[in-house]
Amino acid sequence: MKITDIKASLHRVPVEVPLLKEPIVTSVLFVAVETDTGVTGYGLTRGSQRFAMKEFINREAGPFLKDKNPLETERIWNQMLKQFNARVQTGMWSSAVSAIDIALWDIKGKHYKEPVWRLLGGAQNPVQAYVTFGLRHYTKEQLIEVAKQLVKQGETRLKMVVAVDPENPRIDADRVKAVRKAVGDEVELMIDANYMFSFNRALELCKLLEPYHITWFEEPVYQNDALLLADLRRHTSIPIAAGQNEGHRFRHRELIANHAVDIAQPNVCSVGGYTEAVKVAALAQAFNLPIANGGGWPHHNMHLQAAMANGWRVEFHFEMWGVGDKIYKEPPAPVNGWVTLPDTPGLGLEPRWDALKEFEEQ
Repeated sequence: MKITDIKASLHRVPVEVPLLKEPIVTSVLFVAVETDTGVTGYGLTRGSQRFAMKEFINREAGPFLKDKNPLETERIWNQMLKQFNARVQTGMWSSAVSAIDIALWDIKGKHYKEPVWRLLGGAQNPVQAYVTFGLRHYTKEQLIEVAKQLVKQGETRLKMVVAVDPENPRIDADRVKAVRKAVGDEVELMIDANYMFSFNRALELCKLLEPYHITWFEEPVYQNDALLLADLRRHTSIPIAAGQNEGHRFRHRELIANHAVDIAQPNVCSVGGYTEAVKVAALAQAFNLPIANGGGWPHHNMHLQAAMANGWRVEFHFEMWGVGDKIYKEPPAPVNGWVTLPDTPGLGLEPRWDALKEFEEQ
């Protein structure tokens, strides 16, 4: 079996979000890897530095991988590392390789007629899911309304974005308290600052919210600084989660070994695909830590969470969840806080070619 062609394309996908008048437009890079047996695999990553990723895949990685065996995912990953990234930088390279590696695992599953989650380990199915609904775009009243709608639909785990004003955590505390009051104590609440707080402001928010049973505080401080996260973790009872945008296992090792996190968050669309993500999961397991999906892209990350014994939760973020619903035919969705993965070979994701063409960016 040989790779015959690799093509990367860019797409800007509009996603309609409850109560917002205008759609959120999200950029993605989509990769198709073709083989001489007629099996094609599909991968995806977020659109940061998207033009560089597209050029790298189409002009460098694609020609380099031609005629290689797509089933040899470990060999290919390390060959790409040595050829294009011998000094182990992250950023664009990690995201581009993530999309390629995801496509290769899709091929592997289709070839062996097994779903990716089972090939990677098959630890559990279904998997716990949660919904990230609490966008900064919302007013406090809108947050309450959307949260109540989700709970009425059977969702029991919700996440909110905080750092509406990174210099005034009391605004966030007021919003979180309002949602907690609206949904009751039985619904889990998580919060995500997307790196936006200084240590002092993050600690201030922790102290304000400790009485409100927060399941985890995600990426609270600038740059995912491992030492600051470890210090914050020592000063709060709220569990700390981080890692969704980190490329390579080495950055995750820094977070885990420095006792900076309670929950590790490798995202297969950023860390280097499944080949690298399973190494992060194993590292976390060696430290008796769970992994959970942060950073969205549930339709790809659910395979990692279902595969690993310490896999915990899949994030259905309104934005990235909506992208998947637009560009794939009937992908899995959460039901009453759980998502069931299909037995379809590979990723089980069939592209909507008309949608991809409609949203393509040149």
